[in-house]
Amino acid sequence: MRVSQRVQSIKLSGIRKMFELVGSKTINFGIGQPDFQPPPKAIKALANAVREGWNKYTSTYGIPELREKIAEYFLSKYCDYTGENILITIGGSHALYIAIMSLIDKGDEVLVPDPGFVLYAPHVTLANGKPVYYTLRIENDFRPDIEELKNLINKKTKAIIVNSPNNPTGGMLEREDVKAIADLAEDYDFYIISDEVYNVFVYEGKHVSFLEYSDRVLYPMSFSKIYAMTGWRIGFLAGPKEFIDQAMKLSYYTIACPSAPMQRALLDIIGDPEVEEYVRNMISEFKRRRDYVFKRLSEIPHITVSKPKGAFYVLPKYDLKIPSEELAMKILNEKDVAVTPGSAFGPHGEYHFRISFATSMRQLEIGLNRLYEFFSSL
Repeated sequence: MRVSQRVQSIKLSGIRKMFELVGSKTINFGIGQPDFQPPPKAIKALANAVREGWNKYTSTYGIPELREKIAEYFLSKYCDYTGENILITIGGSHALYIAIMSLIDKGDEVLVPDPGFVLYAPHVTLANGKPVYYTLRIENDFRPDIEELKNLINKKTKAIIVNSPNNPTGGMLEREDVKAIADLAEDYDFYIISDEVYNVFVYEGKHVSFLEYSDRVLYPMSFSKIYAMTGWRIGFLAGPKEFIDQAMKLSYYTIACPSAPMQRALLDIIGDPEVEEYVRNMISEFKRRRDYVFKRLSEIPHITVSKPKGAFYVLPKYDLKIPSEELAMKILNEKDVAVTPGSAFGPHGEYHFRISFATSMRQLEIGLNRLYEFFSSL
């Protein structure tokens, strides 16, 4: 069967490749999802929503009350958006896809972080745009070089994708970085697609949102990480009202509308004190894991590591002349530990590998012991 050139132009994610190879007893450092259950009140709210009849279509935009609550609770500290600036989506990935497909035309160029999350460049390609990579280096704590960005910008530049806290690096942008990029967007007339889905997972410093500095921001967001509900597939896209009204059409033709019970459950838990306490405890546990993982990785030969300031990932660099996909397979086959090859995140991800510390301390201890043994034997 012949498939479209559009589909043939993209490759399977390196994360998914490793995901399919993991066995039942494998120490899995490859999956980026909290090992927590959703807050108990969220589970109860979802069950109640189904029982109370929230099982029908909603507006493609989403439930109006939920849109307003999201604007008030998540965005009011950054900007003056209201519910009209919100489109409820099927997770952050759908929000990102809708944003890119609604913005990018054939031949448009989009600056994409390298290494960066695996969806960015393929989404640009699917929109018939051209991903142009800007480099994140471990020597600079994975912050972008503003001069490099200036050199990459031209008349075809339509947008830049930024991600802070960052997947896969755990790096975070400083306020000066955010302001400099916002100034570039204004000076050169392009948009900022700001992926801030890990904005509550901050261990050093303070998260700075692009919404504070620019009205050229498209803001795909997910509840998957914040509330440990990756399988629920619920998020939103925020942006200028005129853009949201256009993006809604694309959302309609792809999903018709978001899940009604998921929306109703979210409406019941956003801002709930018990839920917020649950989230704070989860983040505290992730910080404890971050500290442990950084300490252990710093002791392993052949590895250089930058201490992640946010998210729940770390991207060590190694000094061996082994391609990262080959290295990941050797680690999996010899030590039954799954890591994600750095090449999955872009050309400059080569000679790195990603570890997700969104798993138990016991699993981290066993897996890092095995990684120490592996690298010490080389």
